[in-house]
Amino acid sequence: MYYNGVYHLFYQYNPKGAVWGNIVWGHSVSTDLINWNRVEHAIYPSKVFDKYGTWSGSVTVLPDNKPVILYTGIVDANNTQVQNYAIPGDVSDPLLRKWIKPDNNPLIVADNSINKTQFRDPTTAWLGRDGHWRMVVGSARRHRGVAILYRSRDFLKWTKAQHPLHSSSKTGNWECPDFFPVSLNHTNGLDTSVDGENVKHVLKVSLDDTRFEYYTIGTYDTKNDRYIPDHTMIDGWKGLRLDYGNFYASKTFYDPSKNRRVLWGWANESDVVPKDAIKKGWAGIQSIPRKLWLDPSGKQLVQWPVEELETLRKKKVELRNHNLDKGETVEVEGITAAQADVEVTFSFSSLKNAEEFDPSWADLYAKDVCAIRGSSIQGGLGPFGLLTLASENLEEYTPVFFRVFKVQDKYKVLMCSDASRSSARNNPKMYKPSFAGFVDVDLSDKKLSLRSLIDHSIVESFGAGGKTCITSRVYPALALFSEARLLAFNNGIETITIETLNAWSMDKSDR
Repeated sequence: MYYNGVYHLFYQYNPKGAVWGNIVWGHSVSTDLINWNRVEHAIYPSKVFDKYGTWSGSVTVLPDNKPVILYTGIVDANNTQVQNYAIPGDVSDPLLRKWIKPDNNPLIVADNSINKTQFRDPTTAWLGRDGHWRMVVGSARRHRGVAILYRSRDFLKWTKAQHPLHSSSKTGNWECPDFFPVSLNHTNGLDTSVDGENVKHVLKVSLDDTRFEYYTIGTYDTKNDRYIPDHTMIDGWKGLRLDYGNFYASKTFYDPSKNRRVLWGWANESDVVPKDAIKKGWAGIQSIPRKLWLDPSGKQLVQWPVEELETLRKKKVELRNHNLDKGETVEVEGITAAQADVEVTFSFSSLKNAEEFDPSWADLYAKDVCAIRGSSIQGGLGPFGLLTLASENLEEYTPVFFRVFKVQDKYKVLMCSDASRSSARNNPKMYKPSFAGFVDVDLSDKKLSLRSLIDHSIVESFGAGGKTCITSRVYPALALFSEARLLAFNNGIETITIETLNAWSMDKSDR
């Protein structure tokens, strides 16, 4: 949240080790979203209503400018979950270092219609025109994901609505739901309580069964307290994703200081346990915060790293109008390739070399197509893109690339971030997937843009101005620190032109 000039990030944290367990609410503060200071834990198990765990939740800033945390407490060894609240011990403290859990907790206990072990992660609340607060808790009924709706007049006594805000069959338990408005007219964010004309709503859920997320865009029927996804939306596992890679338990908040909605996501470790956790002494990172808004088409969300990130840019190098024929690469020299921000626009003279999209792939996820048609497999129009965290002789690298397919009289753009060659370590327990998403983009100008944020063990990539985003966690054995290289490549028949490439060495933030 943003409160009185300070950003507050609360996160699930184990103070006793770099593995899951002993979860408390870690708390860090910042004035710019980039440089962070840790302060005292905000919440930790201490009362009968959270003795066995203080799990995730949200913050709501009430109209009297007082923040309230809603969170899930675990009350017994059976994982019974209840919804609690906490308030600042001293609102005059600009860092809000002390939080109090009042004795009238829990606020919400699951009734007999709810699975008490799948009942968690309350959302930021919104204030309806009728003066009633509303919020949602994630759950499941059999294999149907459910966003259970609660209402309150005073933020203390909550009543379950007769029907959920929304549910969807065959999606499993919904974790970390997020429900918020977006504008049809501009890229500015909206306060969570805004509704009315020129506003759509977004419901995002994290899927406990698959460990990825999906979202839909639709209409919030305030009269009946129902959310209705647009008819073009896929309301299930193959729906739109905020990020098609290692990105989970995400949460947005409205930032009134810059009139924007900001998205955070968690990228967990993909290395071999216990090597990645116990030996390193840490596990799990937050992605770079992203501004989020509705695409002018109304069909999807768009994301872009917050502008404050650019304050970390240092030495810059450029490439202009550089052609790449089939099989060619060009190295981006003169920057710290292990810690870099790179923006590139690729162009091509024709779409005629786009290869046919195999009809047998129609029901596959994009990542499956990427695994079949990787960066090393020659294509027609593509694959072309970046080789990040590459070793001297390309024994290891993480390619982020596009491949253009033809589907009847239309074109289909695949974007991949492929970790399968990211490390020379061949431990079979290391998770090195091919992540991918399709990009809904107009190719009439015969251009595709890509931005990648590279930071040692993570590559966050934004295709077509943020229409498709993919985060990969990777663990090079050779391409470390000054040994890492960054290259642009083309492995397609069609010549690719790097119209512009700007790359920066990135400084370290204070954290």
